[in-house]
Amino acid sequence: MPTVVIAPSLARWLTAVPTPGAGERACVVPGGTVRDVLAALFAEFPHLRGYVTDEHGAIRHHVVAFVNGVAVRDKAALDEPVPADGEVYLFQALSGG
Repeated sequence: MPTVVIAPSLARWLTAVPTPGAGERACVVPGGTVRDVLAALFAEFPHLRGYVTDEHGAIRHHVVAFVNGVAVRDKAALDEPVPADGEVYLFQALSGG
């Protein structure tokens, strides 16, 4: 099953999740696509949903997701495949003026 690593800026909301290092949190969830992995993550940690996705289920513009080091391109479809031994990394992007 894929591993989801959550950067410290989002991980502060997941105190019950193991810490692999540097304030990150990680958990293993089922799923074959980014959408499936996020659905499994939110089923386990429903309060994280509003910080990662918008009201339409798309990844928020200030959140970035990577699958095995490659950025998720379509933040609405979320149909990129995630290998069984893959890693999905979530973090807040920097923005501003």
